[in-house]
Amino acid sequence: MNLMEQIHAADHSMRGKNILTWLDYTQGEVSQLLAQAQYVKENPYSQSLKSKNLAMIFEKSSTRTRVSFEVGMEQMGGHALYLNSRDIQIGRGETIADTARVLSGYVDAIMFRTTSHEKLHELAVHATVPVINGLCDMYHPCQALADIFTILELKGRLGGVKVVYIGDGNNVAHSLMVLAAMMGMEMVISAPEGYQPDPAITEKAKNLAKLHGGAVIIENNPEQAVVDADVIYTDVWTSMGQEEEAEERLKDFEGYQVNALLLKGAKTDVSFLHCLPAHRGEEVTADVIDGDHSVVFQQAENRMHVQKAILQAVIGWK
Repeated sequence: MNLMEQIHAADHSMRGKNILTWLDYTQGEVSQLLAQAQYVKENPYSQSLKSKNLAMIFEKSSTRTRVSFEVGMEQMGGHALYLNSRDIQIGRGETIADTARVLSGYVDAIMFRTTSHEKLHELAVHATVPVINGLCDMYHPCQALADIFTILELKGRLGGVKVVYIGDGNNVAHSLMVLAAMMGMEMVISAPEGYQPDPAITEKAKNLAKLHGGAVIIENNPEQAVVDADVIYTDVWTSMGQEEEAEERLKDFEGYQVNALLLKGAKTDVSFLHCLPAHRGEEVTADVIDGDHSVVFQQAENRMHVQKAILQAVIGWK
């Protein structure tokens, strides 16, 4: 199947579907999205979503999610509406179900950046247009797809690539672990006790890895985890909504900082990824994130390209 055939196949198979977690998708569908993302990156301007509208509901602040979706829709001839939850009726007691039904009458898709997966699921149940997870407490699928796309660009393959995630086993870790397992990669999570990824999601990822020839490994020792790593990834130790835990987390994550010494244990051509925003001097040192191994801004740009591919696939493009 050539590139254009893959793109049209993705458009047909995913039209009208929600993007809540990659556990709902197959390796073939993800591969099609990656091919589509490559195409839109090389051909950024089109009228593929002309006259289409995306509603974006934000319960959490955002830089990359908001800007990448807005600019992406504009580049495809469509329009994105920014809806802060404090400024619409959902912030004054209107139910998620009613909001979903109302917005479905106005727009072609809804992106929801929310505090809980339960809210996201409720919106998806009652909406009659595709719902895209812009981030929730359990998953961050758009970020993970951009991560995988970036790794594919850098390494030229996904199968067999060793990715080591160091730090909090959070929503980013969950989605990355699922996608890496699905694509036949070796995924290692190194997190302190009490901060490891959700056991149920980990088990599902391990089952995917068995099916696709990959591996999911939990390794507490970061020095051991990074041996022969192709990619090292980290995220902030204290995410939005966890500010009261910041002091405790700084103590708990001592020894899990990504620094130059840790990178020396990986392959010489190791790539460093971070979903941003970054706290230099905490989870990563400045010389690493601003150094030669870092590809964090290529990774950030790729958010827009994969999200454009997602939008084309679930809305349907001209």
